[in-house]
Amino acid sequence: MTSRPTMRHVPYEGTEKESLHVALDRHRDGVVWKLQGLDEERARRPLTPSGTNLLGLVKHLASVEYGWFCETFGREAEPLWFDPYQGEDIVAADDETVESLLAFYARARTAADRAIAEIPLEETGTAWDGRKVSMRWVLVHMLEETARHLGHMDILRELTDGTTGFLPPLPDARG
Repeated sequence: MTSRPTMRHVPYEGTEKESLHVALDRHRDGVVWKLQGLDEERARRPLTPSGTNLLGLVKHLASVEYGWFCETFGREAEPLWFDPYQGEDIVAADDETVESLLAFYARARTAADRAIAEIPLEETGTAWDGRKVSMRWVLVHMLEETARHLGHMDILRELTDGTTGFLPPLPDARG
């Protein structure tokens, strides 16, 4: 957890899929960074009346990556040990650690990235509620979902230790 996430810029003249994927990755990297340097207590500290915390948001984002990118398109997804339909995806259990949930998020990203690479934007799958949705729609939706929760994480991290920003500043090249 000590390395700085790789930050790519959305290509100025990239394809639609490439641009959406890179934009999603930028926000995913921000999610990972929001947990860097935090101990277990601070990562799971609830800072809102609803109990929202940084670690629970990572667990939620991992589960929705599997759901939207894999299950929607009939691809293999890691079996969940919790019930997202009962709100268990937004709460970090006592035995779930920063390390274990970041690893879960990394596995979900990897599975989602395979689906993104292999499935055309126009191809449709069936969402959890029976709607037909295209890969394009899922990419846009997950970009919105990840950006929304990264915004929550921005506030929670600032309340935790004062850290702000999308990613840590780059070292000063002059010195």
